[in-house]
Amino acid sequence: MTDVLDLQAVTIRRGTTTILDEVSWTVREGERWVVLGRNGAGKTTLLQVASGRMHPTTGTAELLGERLGSTDVFELRPRIGLSSTALADRIPSGETVRDVVLTAAYGVTGRWREEYEDLDESRAADLLRAFGVDHLADRYFGTLSEGERKRVQIARALMADPELLLLDEPAAGLDLGGREELVGALAELAGDRRSPVLVLVTHHVEEIPPGFTHLLLLKDGRVHAAGPLHEVLTASTLSEAFGLDLALDRNGERWSARAAG
Repeated sequence: MTDVLDLQAVTIRRGTTTILDEVSWTVREGERWVVLGRNGAGKTTLLQVASGRMHPTTGTAELLGERLGSTDVFELRPRIGLSSTALADRIPSGETVRDVVLTAAYGVTGRWREEYEDLDESRAADLLRAFGVDHLADRYFGTLSEGERKRVQIARALMADPELLLLDEPAAGLDLGGREELVGALAELAGDRRSPVLVLVTHHVEEIPPGFTHLLLLKDGRVHAAGPLHEVLTASTLSEAFGLDLALDRNGERWSARAAG
């Protein structure tokens, strides 16, 4: 299989602080990865590298066959879909939901004078429908609930038909109902062979959707464990990564964790 992401000994430093420490990680076509770890483990920084928005201090990062530092990232980034809180904060609250998704075709936030083809309009409508928010198309983004915003952001991230889709804590801030709706939508996406390679960052095993195949566990900016989900996700590896004695339960294709004892 072709490598979609290939990070070799990637280190990120800011001043005297090391955020990522010699991280090596390979993601191949057809895989669906979960990146798991406690706060400060380096998950969001890792996604910034994987999206071409941050260059390694040392080490090499190849994204979709292009090496950071020797390629035009402005041509690379449209091939990578990203949903994150930082990106959502740049979306104007007065933008309609339709335009939030549509403007991703140009890689911008905030519609101005761009002209869109009927094919773009149709794709945006299809994506809104796929994530159950087509009835919100004329609403302003700033009026949506947190769950509605998350689904619109993922629809936006898919607008440019990316080869890689990165989701940074998409369930953060959702109530139980919103979380379960989102997990269901991501499970459908994971099960569709036409979907891009998926990478999902989360703090919680309860948010791992069915259909995800691999797990990367980060601890203190380092790779603690990586590989097939059913092999890597154990009570032992989870306890070590989070620094707490945890019990891990599995019910079908869903997981839950709690303090042991």
